[in-house]
Formats: sequence, C-alpha cells, structure tokens
Amino acid sequence: MPFLTRPVLPAGTLSGAPQPVLATGDGLLLRPWRAADAPAVHAVFQDPVMHRWHVRAADSEAETRGWIEEWLTGWREERDAQWAVADADTDRLLGRVALRELRLADGTAEVAYWTAAPARGRGVAARATTALARWALDEIGFHRLELLHAVRNEASCRVAAKAGFAAEGTKRSAALHADGWHDMHLHARVRGD
Repeated sequence: MPFLTRPVLPAGTLSGAPQPVLATGDGLLLRPWRAADAPAVHAVFQDPVMHRWHVRAADSEAETRGWIEEWLTGWREERDAQWAVADADTDRLLGRVALRELRLADGTAEVAYWTAAPARGRGVAARATTALARWALDEIGFHRLELLHAVRNEASCRVAAKAGFAAEGTKRSAALHADGWHDMHLHARVRGD
C-alpha cells in the first residue's frame, strides 16, 4: 500500500556528509566526538548531579570510549546525532547536545543535552541547544524537535524555554530514573517558530 506523503527527509540526509562543526557565535563549538574526549566524559559522569537526571553511569574511561564509538556510529547509521560542546578557544569539553530518536521520514527528533559541572549556570546548554535547533530546523529541514526533561529538573526547564522550546504538557510517569518513575515535561520547536 503506497504512502500518501513523501518522507520529510530522505535517508542519507545526515550520513551523506561528514558530521559538521557548528559554532554558536558566542564562544562555543558543537563538534563531533573524539576518542580523546573519553577521560573528560568519564569525569563528567562521576558528578552526582548527572546520576540524578541521567540513567547511565560510567565506570571507566574504556566505557566512555565505547559510548563515543556508539555516538559516532549513530551519525553514520542516522540513529542519532551527538556533538561535544566545547569552548571555542580552548577546546575544553563543556557538555553534550544531541538529536536522538531520529525519524527522518517524519522530520522529527528529540533534543538532549548535559553540561559538565564547571559549565553550569553559564548558559552553555541553552546556547548549544539553540544552535543545534537552528541547524536542524533551518538548514537540514527537520519539521519538529521535542525536548523532554524531568518535571523536577527546573534548570532543564529553563534551558528549554531559553532555547525557544514551547511547553506542551506533562507526560505522567514517563521515564524511569534510579530513584523511580519521573513525570516529564514535553517542550517542542517546529520549523518556523
């Protein structure tokens, strides 16, 4: 049975080119991950704040090297697109921003991010998320980007608002964290917002 619509984005939209480096214009670079980032990622995941809002822990640098390999493969296979957020002058790792749950045919993806402890409170996540959304919606042609965060994660709610993601509602008991089920706020940006 034929579809009545064409894919919003055809297969190969991302993997047909190398993953780009995206500049925020205000001191941050979103760049592809490197194996050399593994020690910094491991250090970030030793922070108890990361354990509160994320479901992964990192036991070793070897494990985070494996994550980086997965993130790079995700681009090639168009499953997800993950960037290191780095200081444009020093290349110091400040965080991560990503498009997950890619559905190219539907033109949709979920935005995710985290920041290293020294980068928190400096607008890093909001600036990186804004740059990623601009690229995904305006340059690549995604139609809708969703952003989910635990209702109790007020800092993440502020990031979503600063990055132009409108609040759309609450998904009850939608994500299992180490301390139990969390209600999740749903935010979104659509092309043209």
